Amino acid sequence: MDWFFKFPHMDDDALRNLKKLIDESFRAFTRAYGDAIEGFFYPLQTFLIYSERLMTKTPWPIITLVVLTIAWGASRNWKIVAGCLFSLLAIGYFDMWDDTMRTISMIFVCTILSIAIGIPIGIMLSRSDRLQRVVNPVLDVMQTMPSFVYLIPVVMLLGIGKVPGLIAVVIYAIPPMIRLTNLGIRLVDKDVLEAADAFGSSSWQKLVWVQLPLALPTIMAGINQCIMMALAMVVIASMIGVQGLGQPVLKAIANQYFTLGIFNGLAIVGIAIIFDRVSQSYGQRLQKHREIVHG
Repeated sequence: MDWFFKFPHMDDDALRNLKKLIDESFRAFTRAYGDAIEGFFYPLQTFLIYSERLMTKTPWPIITLVVLTIAWGASRNWKIVAGCLFSLLAIGYFDMWDDTMRTISMIFVCTILSIAIGIPIGIMLSRSDRLQRVVNPVLDVMQTMPSFVYLIPVVMLLGIGKVPGLIAVVIYAIPPMIRLTNLGIRLVDKDVLEAADAFGSSSWQKLVWVQLPLALPTIMAGINQCIMMALAMVVIASMIGVQGLGQPVLKAIANQYFTLGIFNGLAIVGIAIIFDRVSQSYGQRLQKHREIVHG
């Protein structure tokens, strides 16, 4: 009756040999192709370094003015602008400005990458039900897998540093971008598409001038979710050398520095609220404009 109480499993030696085979195969792959993969991501590393340098070397009044201008342009709401100003001043006053700028530069690069990769994949999914059925389970796995797991293969391939952390963050953050791009294009009114066909629009013209503009509010929601998930990954990515607000939080956890953890955690919350409110307000404005245009 042992089988009834204890689940039957693979023999210990066989399981050990299987794990050893997989580990050795991955190490061999890393030794053979690690340098080539690292070279492939060199432009990404350069982009990240220049972005971080721009954010940290630019005087704080200019950064603040740019953020407030973007907040006003996106939301047209003085309360959101005032909230952004208060958050930035509090971050600077408590000496977290440089770490915050590093985190924002990381989020900026991650978002650009997620948009550049996610929107084309979302467009392809919207055009093929078969491809959507294949890709959806992959996206489900990406969204449910513990974020720590992403760090293991990336670190083994590329080591410790900014680029491995960036790749892990992008993998974690990109599924909402793909899903909501696909959803937004699929929700475009069929009558509008038929009208575009009646005017002789090509598939490319229909995509660029009809589908993407009408799907933009939903795509903006995807960008919003992408930014939030990237911020959620910041502390975890700090374990492999990603600089920013995550490292002080990690240090606070390791050494029981209560105030250090709370202050930097609140700074992450502050920039999360800024990104969330600004992107949501812009998406809502786009939605209202769409409703006005279509009656």
